[in-house]
Amino acid sequence: MNKQIQRLAMVVVVMAVILIGNATYVQVFKADTLKNDSRNSRVLIDEYSRQRGLITAGSMVIANSVATNDRFKFLRVYPNRSAAAFAPVTGYFSYQFASERIEKNQDPILNGSDDRLFGQRFLDMFSGRDPRGGNVVTTINPKLQQVAYNALRNGCDGGCRGSVVAIEPSTGRILALASAPSYDPNMLASHDQNVRESAWTRWNNSNDQPMLNRAIDQRYPPGSTFKVVTTAAALRAGIHTDIRLTASPTLQLPDSPEPMTNYAGETCPDSSGGTVSLTQAFQYSCNTAFADLTIHKMSNATSALIDMATKFGMNQSQPGIPIPVRATSQTGDIPGLATLGQASIGQASVVMSPLQNAIIAATVANGGVRMQPYLVEKLQAPDLRTLYTTQPTTINEPITSTEAATLTQLMIDSEQHTAGSGGSIPIASKTGTAEHCEAASCAGQTPYSWYIAFGPSANAKIAVAVIVENGQLGNASTGGAIAAPIGRAVINALVGGGNG
Repeated sequence: MNKQIQRLAMVVVVMAVILIGNATYVQVFKADTLKNDSRNSRVLIDEYSRQRGLITAGSMVIANSVATNDRFKFLRVYPNRSAAAFAPVTGYFSYQFASERIEKNQDPILNGSDDRLFGQRFLDMFSGRDPRGGNVVTTINPKLQQVAYNALRNGCDGGCRGSVVAIEPSTGRILALASAPSYDPNMLASHDQNVRESAWTRWNNSNDQPMLNRAIDQRYPPGSTFKVVTTAAALRAGIHTDIRLTASPTLQLPDSPEPMTNYAGETCPDSSGGTVSLTQAFQYSCNTAFADLTIHKMSNATSALIDMATKFGMNQSQPGIPIPVRATSQTGDIPGLATLGQASIGQASVVMSPLQNAIIAATVANGGVRMQPYLVEKLQAPDLRTLYTTQPTTINEPITSTEAATLTQLMIDSEQHTAGSGGSIPIASKTGTAEHCEAASCAGQTPYSWYIAFGPSANAKIAVAVIVENGQLGNASTGGAIAAPIGRAVINALVGGGNG
C-alpha cells in the first residue's frame, strides 16, 4: 500500500512540476509573443481603451484618436481631407488587420508601452488620469506631400500609378513620400467589421494595388537616370567629360543579336565626325554613347559600375527609415559586354526603388556625401516633452566633391535640354524612359517614366525622384514629358518660382 501511495505521490509531483514549468514558459518566455499576437483580442481591446498618440507632419495632425461610445473607447482617425495622400507614411491601425508603416513601427510609443514613457504611466496611475500614448513627429512637409500626391493623381488619364520621394540633401530628412493610387486608412480603422472587410477585399483584389507603397516597396528598371551612376563610375576611372564617344543611332553589342539604339533611332545631336563628348551624350541621353563608354573606353568597367552603384546604396539591404524598406535596389548579374552596355543605361537586370534614386540625386546635390534618409523627426511624451530626436547620419562619400560638381553641371545641362525647363529656380536633373519587357514584346508597351532632380542646383534644398508607370502618351511616354512636370512641381512648392 505504501508503494502505491508513493507512486501516486510521485505522479502528483511530476504533474505539478509540469504545470509549473508550462505556466513559467507561457508567462515568462512566451509572454511577448502572445501579447503581440494579432489574434489576441484582449490585448487589442486594452489598446483601444487608451488614447493612442498623434502622428504629425509639420503642424498638421495626420493621425489621432477620438473618444467613442462603443466597446472600443477610442477610434483611430486620419483627419486630413486627403488621408490617402499620407497613407504611405502613417499606414493604418486596425482591430482586424493589425497595423502598417509608422503605426506599426512606432507602436510602443503610440500605444504608451515604450519604456521611455514609464514615468508618464506612473504619474497617470496615481493621478487617476486615463493613460495616453506618445506622439510621433514625422519629417514630412505636408504641403509637399499633398502637391506630390495631387500631381500623381491628376498627371495621367485616370490617375498615375507611381510615386514621388523628396529628400533634404544635407540631412536626409524625407520631405515627401507619396504613392498613387492610394487608399483611405479610415476604412480599415473603422469599428464596423463590414466596412473594414469590404475595403480590405476591394483594395487587395485591385490590379492598381492601392495599398502598395511604390516609393519603398517596389523597384523598377531606372532607365537613363542610371547614367548618373555610370558617369560617376567613369569619372572615378579617370575619364574626362570631353572624351569622344559614338553618336551613331545604333551600336551592335558584342555577342548579341539586338543592337543598342538611341531614342527614336536618332543620331546623337550636335555630333561632329560621328562622335559626341560625354557632356553631349549626357545632355541628350544618348544610349549608344554610354554603351560605347563602358564597353570600349573604360577598363574593368563591369566591376567599376557595380562598385559605384554599391557605394550609392545599391546591392545591399536598405536600412529602415525607420519603417522597413522592402525593395532592394540591384545592378543584377552582368555576365558579358552586351549586358554591360544595357546595364550602363539602366536596363538589363538593373532595378531600383524610387527612394534609392532620390538618394542618388540627394548625394550629388550634397557634394558627394550620402546621408541616411529618415522619416521620424522626433518622439514626444503625451505632454509634448521630447523623448528622442533623430540626428542626421552620414553613411559614406560615393563620389568626391569635384566629381559631384561635374555631375551637377551635367545635370544642369540635361535639365536645360528637357522639355518644360526654364523656370526661375535653377534645377539639375536627369530623365529616364525605361523599358520593362523583352525586346520582342515591347511593341505598344508604355515605358516607365523617370525624373530625378534637385533644386536649386547650388546649395540644394530638395532632391526628388519621380516614377510613373502609366504615362498618358502610351508607348510615346518619356521621363521629360510625364515625370518631369511632377518633379518640378514638388521642387517649386518648396523653393518657389519656376514651372510647376
